[in-house]
Amino acid sequence: MSGMLNELLKHKIVAILRGIENDKADDTARALLEGGIRMMEITMNTDGAAAMINRWRERFDGEAYVGAGTVIDLDTAKLAVQAGAQFLISPNLDEEVIAFGLERGISVWPGVMTPTEIVKAMKAGAEAVKLFPMGTLGINYLKEIRGPLKEVPILATGGVDLDNIAEYFRSGANGVGLGSKLVHMEWVKDGQFLKVAERARAFTHAVSQLS
Repeated sequence: MSGMLNELLKHKIVAILRGIENDKADDTARALLEGGIRMMEITMNTDGAAAMINRWRERFDGEAYVGAGTVIDLDTAKLAVQAGAQFLISPNLDEEVIAFGLERGISVWPGVMTPTEIVKAMKAGAEAVKLFPMGTLGINYLKEIRGPLKEVPILATGGVDLDNIAEYFRSGANGVGLGSKLVHMEWVKDGQFLKVAERARAFTHAVSQLS
């Protein structure tokens, strides 16, 4: 088990930052840290994503683990790793990306939906998978997947909110990916970083209560 998977299993939440504006990014990351979030993913389809990853690695070294999201192919993976991404998350399963991560000792958590894709990802060397889109699949789908596939670490992404996060974990999630339910972009645009920190604290508290 890699150090990064250990961190995922320990902290349980990955903050997903998609489309964040460069001049608001650092204050947002600091607010998330204040709220107890330790794992942050900047999606590669965000303007200036590579530069932000690079800056955060330096600025929040030792405080946050910074990864890249929406890593849909090998070229994107190379850009992300060059920028300093500590983990790569995809909405899709691309075995070239997994192989690239393995070569460089970078954790890759590919997006999967079906049991076939989950097994394929594990065979290709992924140490965990991102079950997506959970908002559409629903918690019962996760429970059913867990019947035959007990050992696979699953990062459930989509549909998670404060009122159902505990149920996600009871149903078999090992971690959750949180986007707009965690980081309200309206708050970010308005510079309401205290609200971002409070929201983060509410989620980290909910996760700390899990048995």
